[in-house]
Amino acid sequence: MIAIIDYGRGNLRSVQKAFEAVGVSAIVTRDFNKIADAKALVIPGVGAFYDAMAELKKEALDEKIKDEVKKGKPIVGICLGMQVLFENGYEVKQCKGLELLKGDVLKLPQNYKIPHMGWNQLKLKGESQLLKGISEGEFVYFIHSFYAVAGESEVIKATTDYGVEVPAIVEKEHIFGLQFHPEKSGETGLKIIKNLGRLIG
Repeated sequence: MIAIIDYGRGNLRSVQKAFEAVGVSAIVTRDFNKIADAKALVIPGVGAFYDAMAELKKEALDEKIKDEVKKGKPIVGICLGMQVLFENGYEVKQCKGLELLKGDVLKLPQNYKIPHMGWNQLKLKGESQLLKGISEGEFVYFIHSFYAVAGESEVIKATTDYGVEVPAIVEKEHIFGLQFHPEKSGETGLKIIKNLGRLIG
């Protein structure tokens, strides 16, 4: 069973349904005991980095998440959930993220339409447990105005081009991040969710 962290951001039920569609049991919760019992954690989300961290801190969910990850529990961040895995965000105003990955989250360049919304191709950057069965150039669905500038280039496993090279998939040991929405990305998204299911066991 995986725990989808309920902190009031994003369509939690659509993420839950996507995991259930590939045979992975998932609950939406903010209960510390259920988070502790889960095999893995998922942080979904739509909105601003600052607001997301404020919500996570309100009930000390940020510290609970970090404690579980330190124990080796897998975590998956989706869209805004991926961004808060990094050290700092600058949306609304500067604030600290969960600091599970090195790097900052910055605004996309102004010469492109913001938010970045729609289908873009994945450029594969290295071996990843999430990319089994995924080919160069497959399309996934993005909606975001900020992007991660990773402090460790080796964590970037796939990118997309939107005026800058946007990390689309990051992976470090048991920490995974997807800037796009796999639950809205058709067959490619389902393949990635299946791969996550295999990793979680």
